[in-house]
Amino acid sequence: MRLSGKTAIITGGASGFGAGIVRKFVAEGASVMIADINGAAARALADELGVLAQQVDVSRDESVNAMAAAALMAFGRVDILVNNAGVTHMPAALDEISEADFDRVAAVNMKSVYLTARALVPHMKANRGGAILNIASTGGVSQRPRLTWYNASKGWMITATRGMAVELAPVGIRVNAINPVAGETPLLKSFMGEDTPEMRAKFLATIPLGRFSTPEDIGNAACFLCSDEAAMITGVALEVDGGRVI
Repeated sequence: MRLSGKTAIITGGASGFGAGIVRKFVAEGASVMIADINGAAARALADELGVLAQQVDVSRDESVNAMAAAALMAFGRVDILVNNAGVTHMPAALDEISEADFDRVAAVNMKSVYLTARALVPHMKANRGGAILNIASTGGVSQRPRLTWYNASKGWMITATRGMAVELAPVGIRVNAINPVAGETPLLKSFMGEDTPEMRAKFLATIPLGRFSTPEDIGNAACFLCSDEAAMITGVALEVDGGRVI
């Protein structure tokens, strides 16, 4: 029970990597709030696991503040924040991505980290401790064509992680990131453009371990980085990618 007594908010926690993190945290003893724009899916998983659910749009300040307030009312304190909610645009030439798609990627992948920090860092500062985990991407360090603006948003997230880590270390708040490779999640088709055996084989050929990331892989790494076992680790962007970026 590596997270026994800890409380956690996990954004985008109703599916994909987020659900894997939720399941691992619950198994390790944490009290969890599943925060997701899909309120029905969040409630379904929360009912299954006996945890809290909160519908949230992480790109909107008032929605993020309501999420933080609900967690503090329920738990009394928030020890762990996992910024997992994310979106991508379909693969296309960088000059063909619509402004609406760019704005959506920027709002969900970048602005959300700023908004959750504004909502919860003051509380963590007052408690002189906490752990923040940002789910970035191998795309933030090893770019591929046709996903330029998504990759850029994840590179921003990695830079923000390191900046946050340096600034918040004196008050006992650790900030880390995970860089997954594409996995068996609802975003897989978006990354590949089309989900066919040929596209999967082409994508898997770039991963030395020969498989996609799973929600369990990301949950295990997240649990370690948010636990007291990682008390001396901050500012890290950990690749969980089967060797993809080597």
